[in-house]
Formats: sequence, structure tokens, C-alpha cells
Amino acid sequence: MPEDTVIPVIPPAAPSFLSEAARAGLEVPIVRTPFPAVDDVAGWTSYVEQSDAFVAEMLSGMAFPMESSLEQIAGVPTYVVTPSGAPTGDDSPVFLSIHGGALIMGGGDLTRVMTEISALSAPVVHWAPDYRMPPEHPYPAGLDDVTAVYRALLEVRDPSQIIVGGGSAGGNLAAALMLKAKDENLPMPAGLVLLTPEVDLTESGDSFTTLADVSVGLQSLLDVNALYANRHDLTEPYLSPLFGDVTGFPPTILISGTRDLYLSNTVRMHRKLREAGVNADLHIFDARPHAGYGNAPEEAAVSAEVGAFVQRCLQSA
Repeated sequence: MPEDTVIPVIPPAAPSFLSEAARAGLEVPIVRTPFPAVDDVAGWTSYVEQSDAFVAEMLSGMAFPMESSLEQIAGVPTYVVTPSGAPTGDDSPVFLSIHGGALIMGGGDLTRVMTEISALSAPVVHWAPDYRMPPEHPYPAGLDDVTAVYRALLEVRDPSQIIVGGGSAGGNLAAALMLKAKDENLPMPAGLVLLTPEVDLTESGDSFTTLADVSVGLQSLLDVNALYANRHDLTEPYLSPLFGDVTGFPPTILISGTRDLYLSNTVRMHRKLREAGVNADLHIFDARPHAGYGNAPEEAAVSAEVGAFVQRCLQSA
């Protein structure tokens, strides 16, 4: 992350039953980076560049058994990722994968890398929009882009062959896309995957306080959210889908962990979906942080749940 940081916070010791790799990932100091002023375009541009470079270096050297190409779909640069052995053809399923990154990061080639990692859990063709982001392109640019790609996907696939999903900021846009699809009378996909979703930009949930000194890899993003929202009210449903009408959403899986700052987002969204009559599954993994267990063996159970959910949705649809 960028170099100008504040004093690190030492999180509690990780549970002893976890693997050594998982414990190591949970016990790193929590470093809260200061954000630029909301109108400091150059500062935000530098912040994003440094943050993306940090993630790119962390993921460098990783190779996955899949093919990826960059295409223009509905005017949006979109990575088409095909895992080895995934069904292809005009009637094959497609996962519309929306990348995370606090609604400002993860663009360009990082979109491809993060999508390839996601595709390991659900071995079907993935479409991953490299949607526009602040500081140059605040809300609603990103949501407009993923909606355009979803519309294009509906032109070539039956909704029963489409899964929509994303993690963190990608979960925000995935849920917002469902609200927008409802408003525009577009059909729902076969399933929705929300991995520790950023569905409340007001950060009103309990875990934003109780896990502030526990959640490794994620801090409050209120300054970032203000940049993204572009002077819109953060409670608007397209910005914070938790406050929208989720009636009619497709079957949904939600995943979080007890060391995830977005735990409240996830459990509140699950409850809202259930109260609206939506078939929603919630999985909370002990001590899992926002970005997951990484390469630790505990992450395999998370991938298995996502993969099984995707297959169930496609088969039942």
C-alpha cells in the first residue's frame, strides 16, 4: 500500500486450530492508510496506482489453467476467462464476474488476474468487465458499465445460464445490478454470488466498530465511498444495495468471516434477502478475514461452497 501510513495496530492472536499459513495471514499488523482529500484528483490517482502496484506484485508469478482474452463488449473492455475444461459454445453458462477493489482499484490487468482466481471456484466461462472507476469516472459510471455488459450477455445467453457475482466492491455492483435490472425489467440470472459484499457505503453495521482492530487487510472506506458516490446520498440503493428492495432477487450465496470488517454487511444483506422471500445461503467462516485465507488450506472450503452453489443454480434453472 502507499507509504504514508499511520501507526500499525496489532490484531489478536489467531486461533490455534488454524493452519500455520492462515495464522500468519491473520497476525500481520493492521496498517490504516490515510486517504487524499475528496477533490484531490492527483492524490487519488497516485493512491490507486500505488495500491494496484502493491497487489500486482503480490499476485505476480501466479499462473492458472485457463485462457483469457480482452474483448470490447457493449463498449466496455471485458476479460473473457475460460478455465481448462470449462464448457464452451453458444449455450454454455457464463459467470458475470465483477471485480473488487473498494470501487476505485483492481482495473486493467488486475481484473484478469482476480477473475482467473475467482474462476478456480466456478469452472465456467467468466466475463469480467473492466468497469470505469474514480477519480476520473465516479458513480454511476461503473454501474452503467456492468449493466451494459449484462444486457449484452442476455442477448447471447438465456438467464438460466447466467450467474452474477463479485466480492467486496464487486459484491456492491453485483447487488446494485440486480436492483437496476429489476427497475429496467431485465430478467434475473440463475444465481447471485456475494462474497463479503460492500453493500452499505454508510458503514452503519456493528462490525465496522467491533472488528476495526481485528480485520486484517481492510479499514473504513468512508472517504473512498464519498469519492465514488460523487455527492450522491450514500443511502441511495444503487450505491448501498442493502437499503434497496431485494424482492425477486435470484438465489444467493453470501460469504464472510468473523474477522471480516464487512461481516455486518453480509449478515444484514442475508437477513434482508430472507425477509423478502429470497432463497439465500449464508456461510460465516471462523477467523476468515475480508480477503480470505489466501493460499491457506482453509480457503478450499470457501471455494467448494461457491462452486457447489453455482452448479446447483445452473442445474435447477
